[in-house]
Amino acid sequence: MSEKQPQLNGAYYGPSVPPPRQTYHRPGRGSGCGSCGCLFRFLFSFIISVVVILGLAVLIFWLIFRPINAVKFHVTDASLTQFSFTSNDTLQYNLALNITVRNPNKKIGIYYETIEARAYYEDQRLNSDTLTPFYQGHKTTSVLNPVFEGQQLVVLGTSELSAFDTEKTAGVYSIDVKLYLRVKFKVGKIKTWRFKPKVECDLKVPLSSSGTSAGAFQTTKCDIDF
Repeated sequence: MSEKQPQLNGAYYGPSVPPPRQTYHRPGRGSGCGSCGCLFRFLFSFIISVVVILGLAVLIFWLIFRPINAVKFHVTDASLTQFSFTSNDTLQYNLALNITVRNPNKKIGIYYETIEARAYYEDQRLNSDTLTPFYQGHKTTSVLNPVFEGQQLVVLGTSELSAFDTEKTAGVYSIDVKLYLRVKFKVGKIKTWRFKPKVECDLKVPLSSSGTSAGAFQTTKCDIDF
C-alpha cells in the first residue's frame, strides 16, 4: 500500500520572497539650484546686461552728437603790456585775453561748471584765473576774458634764455594758455554726465608799451583735448 502524500496547504507557494529594495538616487552636486546661487547668478546677469546697455547708449550718443568736437575756441585778442625778468629770475607779466567760444549745435546746450585758465612760459606755470560759470545756448558765441598779472620765479636754462633773448628782440613772446573745464551737455531736457576737456592755445603775443606794439596779434585757434 502506497504511502499517502502529505497534504499541501493552499497558502503555501514556496519560500518567501523578500520585498524589493528601494533605491535612492542622490542628486549630483551640479544639479538643482540653491536659492542663494540662483539669486547671485540672476544679479550678475542683470548687472552685465545693464552695463552693456549703458555702454551702447554712450557709444550711440557719442557717435551721433560728439558735441565737444563741434565747440570752437579762438583767442581773438591778446594784450601783453609787461613781460620782463628782474635780476633774481623773477618774471613780471601782464597779459589779458579775449577768447571766443562758439557752440554751433542746434540741439545741444552746454553748462560750463568750472573754467580755470592757466598761463605758461617755457612750460613753467605763471598763474591762473578762475572764470565765472555760465550756460551756453544753441548756436551762440560767448566771450571769456582771462587776465594774468603778477610775478613768478621762472628759472630758464641756457637754451631757454637764448630763446627769450630772441623773442625780446623781436618783441613777440611764445605764451601757452590752457583752459581746464568741467562741462555738461543738455539735449532737450536731458543733461549728460560731466566731461573734463582741456583747451590748449599756443600764442605768439606781441609786447605793447605806451600804446605801441611790435605787431598785431593774429587770431589763434585752440585745440581741444577731450
